[in-house]
Amino acid sequence: MSRTYKATGINLKTQALGESDKIVTILTREFGLIRAVAPGSRKHNSSLGGRSGMFVVNELLIAKGRSLDKITQAQTLKTYPGLAKDLGKLAASQYLAEIVLCEALSEQPQEELYDLFNEHLHRLEAVSSANLSGVLAHLAHGVFHLLALAGLTPQVQICCLSQHPLKPDFTDPNWQVGFSIPAGGTVSLEARERLRKEEREMRAEGQRSRGAEERGKINNQFPMPNAPSTMTPVASTEGTSATHWLPNAQTIVVHRQEIPVISCRLSAMELTLLQHLSQPEIMQIDGARDHDWLSVEQILRQYAQYQLGRPIRSATLIDSYFAANHDATV
Repeated sequence: MSRTYKATGINLKTQALGESDKIVTILTREFGLIRAVAPGSRKHNSSLGGRSGMFVVNELLIAKGRSLDKITQAQTLKTYPGLAKDLGKLAASQYLAEIVLCEALSEQPQEELYDLFNEHLHRLEAVSSANLSGVLAHLAHGVFHLLALAGLTPQVQICCLSQHPLKPDFTDPNWQVGFSIPAGGTVSLEARERLRKEEREMRAEGQRSRGAEERGKINNQFPMPNAPSTMTPVASTEGTSATHWLPNAQTIVVHRQEIPVISCRLSAMELTLLQHLSQPEIMQIDGARDHDWLSVEQILRQYAQYQLGRPIRSATLIDSYFAANHDATV
């Protein structure tokens, strides 16, 4: 007989198998991510039909198999019917599920991830369908918290270069801050410009030093009578660190901080919203509009795709749904 085990899990993904079965990918508290066959679940009178649907939480009895385990019993504990009734909420839920699929481990307890995912599904379901900003805000909040749980959260409170706190300036309508995906978060444009200026100065100094080095080589090849050596230590600015070895000279190593690529620029409101995402709850922020939350979601999407190394396919549904609904309400 096959060994059986019990687990509590939420369905993240389903795919057809044969004429009447499904393969269900489930996030369980006890064993992390598992894939199991729901036999006969595509038949209209199957007891596993509704229980194998998306975002259904079940208490499961599963039999171990050679290649795939098999669900033998399922008792539903919770469903999220409000998600299926609204396309925007459903797209946002599938978006979060894709991130969970990337982060979840197999054969290990995933209690924190399980609880966090269910909590954000509950919050999404409770948002009013007419509130576009609310759905976008809760989506961005969920993405941020899932990234934080995996240790991948972007740095939005301080500058990645100077490590100084960043405070949005609403008194200047042109105020902006940079966001660098490769650098891992926000970058003060003033700190970046100072670094660029220092690099230009170091490059110019390096060119002068190389010129002195070449002149020293010429003088050593064709020395003047009784002329002293002109060899001097040379510092290089090529790369992040460099060493030049010269005869009878002291070695100088120069480490240079890389100038981060700016992926996008954030307004004071966009930075405020990003900084707010680290809070346990989403609060109403005066002045925040649909396009501000949409910009924040797109920034987090690009950052998450970079960190996870794969595209988020459900994001295309977010683009089409919210673009259509925004046009309809303008």
